Amino acid sequence: MKNKFYQYIQTLQNQICKGLEDIDGGTKFREDIWERSEGGGGRTRVIENGTVFEKGGVNISAVHGKLPDTMQKMFGVGEADFFACGLSLVIHPKNPMVPTVHANWRYFEMYNENGEIINQWFGGGQDLTPYYLFEEDAKHFHQTCKTACDKHNPEFYPNYKKKCDEYFWNAHRNEARGIGGLFFDYLKETEIMKMEDWYNFVTEVGNSFLQAYVPIVERRKDLPYTEAQRTWQEIRRGRYVEFNLVHDKGTLFGLKTNGRIESILMSLPPHVQWVYDHHPELNSEEEKLLKVLKEPVNWIAF
Repeated sequence: MKNKFYQYIQTLQNQICKGLEDIDGGTKFREDIWERSEGGGGRTRVIENGTVFEKGGVNISAVHGKLPDTMQKMFGVGEADFFACGLSLVIHPKNPMVPTVHANWRYFEMYNENGEIINQWFGGGQDLTPYYLFEEDAKHFHQTCKTACDKHNPEFYPNYKKKCDEYFWNAHRNEARGIGGLFFDYLKETEIMKMEDWYNFVTEVGNSFLQAYVPIVERRKDLPYTEAQRTWQEIRRGRYVEFNLVHDKGTLFGLKTNGRIESILMSLPPHVQWVYDHHPELNSEEEKLLKVLKEPVNWIAF
């Protein structure tokens, strides 16, 4: 399974980078191959200062070795070997009318002293973080997620949408990071779902990513915006940074397993502001966004 999924994410990285380069039209992704001293490595691809995308990364990695102490405690196990691979992406557009997007699809194995698999699971998801709320975009993103889920189980979309709303909750700010999407973790074999079935589901979601995001970018990338709207985008990006450094399990996993710092922190936007005690004007578009972030919304019927 691990070889099959790693092959898949290599191909998916190529497809997503090509799709984003095509829409940007000005800049290509820069590739960086890296190795991890304890075992494994990855292929980082970053786009910067493009026509549409100010900064973005589409990274894959496959790492293996001894499970670090911090992870042993997290999983409640003693010494064990592990293998983990995944694709992780974050795209920060230049225009504040275009939302930031994040996605991740990953696979994990743990082994006993004989090298036999004692645990394995998939995880992942995709979610949208707008700076200005266009309901049409929110509905499109969620509908694409639901369509991918429904091919496998009608319960998946409501379940994983709810998990997404819960996971991307910026607790210290008492607001959501964005308008959600899908989040799933520890997808393990059951009587109903074999690992092959989970593979089919996770790759279905991965394959839906460009369809979920690119039409939104196309609709919004050429809209006019003011300096004040750009400032708002940078203030909201600050909340994105806060979530990633304080709460995000993937970021913390990378930092605690001696992951590659440049690749882990590629999710951080280049221009960010923290303005003391900032509040948007009453009844403004900015305030409208904040109201939505206080309470998760069901964007489509299910």
